[in-house]
Amino acid sequence: MKKINGIIMQYFEWYMQCNQNLWNKVAEEAPKLADLGITALWLPPAYKGMGGKDEVGYGVYDVYDLGEFDQKGTIKTKYGSKEEYLNCIQVLNQNGIEAYADIVLNHKMGADMLQTIPATKVDWENHNQDISNQEIVRVATKFTFPGRKHKYSDFEWNWTHFDGIDYNDKTKEHAIFKFKDKNWSEAVDEEFGNYDYLMGADIDFKNPEVVEECTNWGKWYLETTKVNGFRLDAVKHINADFYREWIRTLRKETEDELFTVGEYWSGDVSKLHRYITETEGEISLFDVPLHYNLFNASNDENYDLSKIFEHTLVKENSSKAVTFVDNHDTQPGQSLESFVKEWFKPSAYALILLRDTGYPCVFYGDFYGISNNNIGSVKELKTLLDLRKEKAYGNLHDYFDNPNCIGWTFEGDEEHLKSGLAVVISNKGDNEKRMYIGEKYAGEKFIDSMEKCTEEVIIDNEGFGNFKVKEKSLSVWIEA
Repeated sequence: MKKINGIIMQYFEWYMQCNQNLWNKVAEEAPKLADLGITALWLPPAYKGMGGKDEVGYGVYDVYDLGEFDQKGTIKTKYGSKEEYLNCIQVLNQNGIEAYADIVLNHKMGADMLQTIPATKVDWENHNQDISNQEIVRVATKFTFPGRKHKYSDFEWNWTHFDGIDYNDKTKEHAIFKFKDKNWSEAVDEEFGNYDYLMGADIDFKNPEVVEECTNWGKWYLETTKVNGFRLDAVKHINADFYREWIRTLRKETEDELFTVGEYWSGDVSKLHRYITETEGEISLFDVPLHYNLFNASNDENYDLSKIFEHTLVKENSSKAVTFVDNHDTQPGQSLESFVKEWFKPSAYALILLRDTGYPCVFYGDFYGISNNNIGSVKELKTLLDLRKEKAYGNLHDYFDNPNCIGWTFEGDEEHLKSGLAVVISNKGDNEKRMYIGEKYAGEKFIDSMEKCTEEVIIDNEGFGNFKVKEKSLSVWIEA
């Protein structure tokens, strides 16, 4: 089988309706996705959350309940039952697609019982600063999972397994309460002084019982589901040492590669480099700085396109970069809303899909649309996926030499029939670029697969062509 360029698809968006059952949809769509060139699916969190059937997945309640037990008012999760989840993973694998599980270990929510303990209030803006004396609080920290009845694990969580929470049931006060004799983890992001605390009952990864339970759960999860890798949620809030050792242990246990990408949400590429160093290269990261560059470019026609890859992970450490345009957090209405504008979406996707660096991730909301916001699909996306699969091979030549018009070419290779292409992107005015694509194409005709430019381009004897692009547009030229 010919090697094709890898593509992840994030197979969910925040507001998606799952009346049809997502796990079953995945199984049905798997052959079509494979045909598009999708090589991996990032599936949403599969375990029971505090929101029951409406839980997107990040308000984690019981990580052992994959839609099997009557808890939080439902047996199935929003996405389906355990049996359906396991089946969809199996079907994906049968179609040559890896399944990546969304792992949310930072916090727990929806406790079964309250506990009364001493705690100290800390400042929202500086979590290192106490703003009260120690007081007695009543907090949601006792997790017994009565619906599961200790199946798979008899571990019960109590306040000693957490280091803080954001609600005192005794006084009905919303504030960050740090528990008695607890300290925030050190190897975390320094925003707000220390960004260990994010939400819910914050898990204490300095507690050996917690580390053991999370490791045992990881082994159980892999053995049960047979997933091929992980997407790790909110890693900047979790001690880097924990995830480094956690993934090493699981890889050793399974003797599997277990591709793993972490969500370290920061536009500062130096923080991403630091995390990669702290985890000793065990974990790839989403290229958040590139996302912000794409977002900013879509909001400013004077953006210097020649600098679009500056200060990004894909430029500075491409082997650890998972590139993306948008996701469930950046879509409209969400906490990190920074949705790339419609006119620039095709160009943004060309910048991650039609390149030979990074591991691109396509967003479900861009491929299928977001009905909640009346946002349609990116109609060019299917063509771009096909171009990546069939054409984006061989030597790459970059022409990032103009602030309003950039381009690049792939010469193609012998392994992929009629491969090779030329990409041109404009953010202001009609443009054209003279670019080298290879002497072997001398005299050959190239056409715009985006169907924006109608005239053909003839490659000259030196292997160059004058490739055109319309105003604020994308053209991808391929052999006719």
